[in-house]
Amino acid sequence: MSSYKLTKTESKFADLIWQNEPVSSGELARICEKEMNWKKSTTYTVLKKLCEKGIFKNENALVTSCFKKEEFYAKQSRYFVEDFFGGSLPKFLTAFIGGNKLSIKQAEDLKKLIDEYKED
Repeated sequence: MSSYKLTKTESKFADLIWQNEPVSSGELARICEKEMNWKKSTTYTVLKKLCEKGIFKNENALVTSCFKKEEFYAKQSRYFVEDFFGGSLPKFLTAFIGGNKLSIKQAEDLKKLIDEYKED
């Protein structure tokens, strides 16, 4: 999977797949008609695009994901930090916090996370 940001609509569509997989392409079209007011052709067009990006597979009319939702978004987060912050997590956190204060619990949770993942 290359770095690929989902649009808001693609993200909603992907969520429907993750919630219902494995799902037949016909059933997915029915779900999208109900949930997103899409025609069958729209469902198949967007599905094909996301399959070409390596996010989903449509084999023998059965749609499955190549990645769990959490895994996909974790990879996208890493690409984001690499692309916009030169891979620097401290720079990302500084920008994310943006001058706001952390609660005591948030600071403690971050400290625990850092301790868990720091190299020995």
